Amino acid sequence: MEEQFIPKKNEQISLEICDLGEEGFGIGKYHGYTLFIKDTIPGDFVEALILKGKKTYGYAKVLRILKPSPDRVQSLCPLASKCGGCQLQHLSYEKQLEYKWNKVKNCLKHIGGIPEPPIEEIIGAEEPYYYRNKAQFPVGRGKNGELLIGFYAGRTHTIMNTEHCYLQAKINTELIKRIRNFLEREKISIYEEATGKGLIRHIMTRIGFRTGEVMVCLIINGEYLPHKEKLIEELKKAEKENPNYHIKSICCNINQERTNVILGEKVISIYGEPYITDYIGEVKFRISPLSFYQVNPVQTEKLYKKVLEFAQLNRNEIVWDLYCGIGTISLFLARQAKMVYGVEVVAQAIEDAKKNAELNEITNAQFFVGEAETIFPEKYQQSNGEMRADVVVIDPPRKGCDETVLNTIAKMEVERVVYVSCDPATLARDIKLMRQMGYEMIKGAVVDMFGETYHVETVVGLQRRDM
Repeated sequence: MEEQFIPKKNEQISLEICDLGEEGFGIGKYHGYTLFIKDTIPGDFVEALILKGKKTYGYAKVLRILKPSPDRVQSLCPLASKCGGCQLQHLSYEKQLEYKWNKVKNCLKHIGGIPEPPIEEIIGAEEPYYYRNKAQFPVGRGKNGELLIGFYAGRTHTIMNTEHCYLQAKINTELIKRIRNFLEREKISIYEEATGKGLIRHIMTRIGFRTGEVMVCLIINGEYLPHKEKLIEELKKAEKENPNYHIKSICCNINQERTNVILGEKVISIYGEPYITDYIGEVKFRISPLSFYQVNPVQTEKLYKKVLEFAQLNRNEIVWDLYCGIGTISLFLARQAKMVYGVEVVAQAIEDAKKNAELNEITNAQFFVGEAETIFPEKYQQSNGEMRADVVVIDPPRKGCDETVLNTIAKMEVERVVYVSCDPATLARDIKLMRQMGYEMIKGAVVDMFGETYHVETVVGLQRRDM
């Protein structure tokens, strides 16, 4: 048997990139050996340095692009290759869409066991930049004591000073400049991960794209922000220079734990309201510092329209929205349904969902705190079948659905299921299980919610087969 070729660490090689991996790494073959190489795309011919090799695959870093791919474009951001946020800025947007569509198709085919997945053409963004309505900036000190505000370099906790981000709302550039001025002028202490000392840990901003409302939240390692009136004054200057926006909320989130978790549970308002508002379609939402809310509101509306289409509602159905969060999908569907029930394990999210229902005068939506696999059958039994489900919508976290949730859906003999996912692999795994439980995928749609990154959102419609 021929011995498997494995290149040596620090060996320099030349090879052509033939594919893209799950996380946007270029894939090349060298003497039949698979290498993953960051910042490369199919069609590139590169010189690379071997970093690490395993039996069947390894990692390398690009030293030079010997011949660029015809699909390669110049990254707008000079930090794109170092930052952990953008993995695909060097790939044309047309090819980004093609890559994401193929990623979903291949997962459904190879993991889900569907030979020809019925997925529609990908829904791209008209603007693949400046789409994020939420930003989280870590704050720290450099080797020479200089103030650092920006983003972490990829796979590290090293903060890169960032003046401008091409994915965030443009007003963030001015907001961060003003906060930097405040911190330096007032000599506010900065948190140190190594010691757990210092006050300012992170800065979070949330922007209402339709309302123009702005929230600034400083995450602090303490109970009190000194000179807060001067921060308010500084941020109001940003408002004057950006007339389409107005500062509605300035607050502090208290996190005194030695942890990598960004947000604590307590929020103190220091100016304005403790929330901002924004819209998805015609539904208005209150968004607090702790609320989960989709980061790309323009593409979210397109995604939810697909959810509505796949749900096939005619105002007579009872819908259960499992993993409902603050009720974004529930309330979007409520106008077309007889009744919507939302379930979410996070109590604060359910409180937000109830407030959002009141805000929109939606009376045919109810929300429950708890685990979906418990609440769903329990409410059905308690209501003697009145709270049945004609349609179930599931939008789980990246790890996918708990199998007990899928078993519950099948046991309740739900006619239609709409599955929304941010991870094609776990989506495909769960759809394979649902097919074994008597459901068939009818159609799917891919929506590019996260331009310039490898992430993608998918919605799939499933129908119960006659058993």
